[in-house]
Amino acid sequence: MSMDCCNSSILPTQEQPLVFDASVLQFQSTIPSQFIWPDGEKPSLELPELVIPPIDLCSFLSGDPFEVDKICQLVDEACKKHGFFLVVNHGVDSMLIKEAHKYMDSFFAMQLSKKQKAQRKIGDHCGYSSSFTGRFSNKLPWKETLSFRYRANDENSSTVVEDYFFNVMGQDFMQFGKVYQEYCEAMSSLSLGIMELLGMSLGVGRAHFREFFQGHDSIMRLNYYPPCQKPNLTLGTGPHCDPTSLTILHQDQVGGLQVYLDEQWQSVSPNPDAFVVNIGDTFMALSNGIYKSCLHRAAVNNTTVRKSLAFFLCPKMDKVVTPPNNLINANNPRIYPDFTWHNLLHFTQNYHRADVKTLNAFSAWLQQHVNI
Repeated sequence: MSMDCCNSSILPTQEQPLVFDASVLQFQSTIPSQFIWPDGEKPSLELPELVIPPIDLCSFLSGDPFEVDKICQLVDEACKKHGFFLVVNHGVDSMLIKEAHKYMDSFFAMQLSKKQKAQRKIGDHCGYSSSFTGRFSNKLPWKETLSFRYRANDENSSTVVEDYFFNVMGQDFMQFGKVYQEYCEAMSSLSLGIMELLGMSLGVGRAHFREFFQGHDSIMRLNYYPPCQKPNLTLGTGPHCDPTSLTILHQDQVGGLQVYLDEQWQSVSPNPDAFVVNIGDTFMALSNGIYKSCLHRAAVNNTTVRKSLAFFLCPKMDKVVTPPNNLINANNPRIYPDFTWHNLLHFTQNYHRADVKTLNAFSAWLQQHVNI
């Protein structure tokens, strides 16, 4: 579920960056030192399973007062404690989800040189990335990603994803683009429905956050975690909180997602009928710190590829992130300064590797760079 995660300096070196070629590295009995995490951060082989009641989104949207109150209470408790919940009966076509997972296989199975046609440039947040090897020098994640932009209500929003893949990868990727265009549209609709739920749970009204995110400028990411012969030494994604507003994740059936709760890491078992939802830093700021950004990571294994589909809801680039007035009072004073998503994205892509303290670091940085 990571944007670019974990606590490590951005590469200042002129050395030739390490190449993460999963077709080779997944079979090697030893792994490069850049992928070995410190002892205190290495994954545990056995973790307790996180057990939380799923949120029935259909019941919330039904308008039944009893169901709405019950669901809002469950979401409010979860978001105040750890910022994580599951949604079921979400209305997303199961065949579309299967197609999205299938087409992910077709991209990541290609030779590295072909995937690099979509190579992500340093400082950008879209494109193909093989473990962020060109950006970071240690504690590298054992994964490949493909990220692309989805802008809602833009004059070209109905084809923005299709156009991206046609322009970058060519005509052979037209159907690929159509699948993810449709998937992003489904995630856009789902995320705005969840925003209605969060607005009700916070007591600011059903429409407040839905309206705030109209015309959102979001990110879709395909995560691909190849097998690793030393899974006890590395992580697919290191501990972090997403800097975005809301993450909607669909896991395959392999497992590996872990959430930090009650002073320990807990595993999140895959559920093909559910989406994993977690609060990100931007929404934590929107809620004036009432709802917590979720600390999570991903482990890998030595036998099976793990995949996930992550949709990161983000506001318009120039939208000012400021909490509603009724979430600010003497008992809960203002915590974070006003900012735009453009500034926070710029900060995480150029100056800071997203971790559990990103929002505090960004707030301090912003005071020195108010004119960006």
